[in-house]
Amino acid sequence: MAGQETRAEPATADREIVISRVIDAPPELVFEAFTEVRHLSRWWGPEGFTTTTRSFEFREGGEWHFVLHGPDGTDYREWIRWLRIVPPERITLLHGEFRDDPDAFESLVTFAPDGAATRIEMRTLFPTKELRDEAVEKYHAVEGGRQTLSSLAAYVDETVRNGAEG
Repeated sequence: MAGQETRAEPATADREIVISRVIDAPPELVFEAFTEVRHLSRWWGPEGFTTTTRSFEFREGGEWHFVLHGPDGTDYREWIRWLRIVPPERITLLHGEFRDDPDAFESLVTFAPDGAATRIEMRTLFPTKELRDEAVEKYHAVEGGRQTLSSLAAYVDETVRNGAEG
């Protein structure tokens, strides 16, 4: 009808998780912290988790093999393939437990200027609604994603403020 505009939810809404945060640093710096292994291994993962990188090649088609160590001692084998990289604006990646994982999910990470800061957004699309729901309910993906971006923000703040780029 004329004069009526409705905004439909995307067809993928029931398979998505979207998490964002403003980080008090320019996009170039936030992008660097997200894409260089010397930084990633120091902040990646939810609160209480640590990361051990097995191999890392940041380029389109490159892969990152790593282990997330949970606070309870559980190790989670992880794998990421970098699909598309547009510095310092966005990264598309595929994330699973191992190469060719049929349950791997795709994420689009954007780094947008927000004044002198950066709005980072992680938009994750799961193959099915069931896999998304399992990630949310069993693995606490929303809270874990928020904690991960919080860790990134704290790391970038500490690195920028102290110049402590290891």
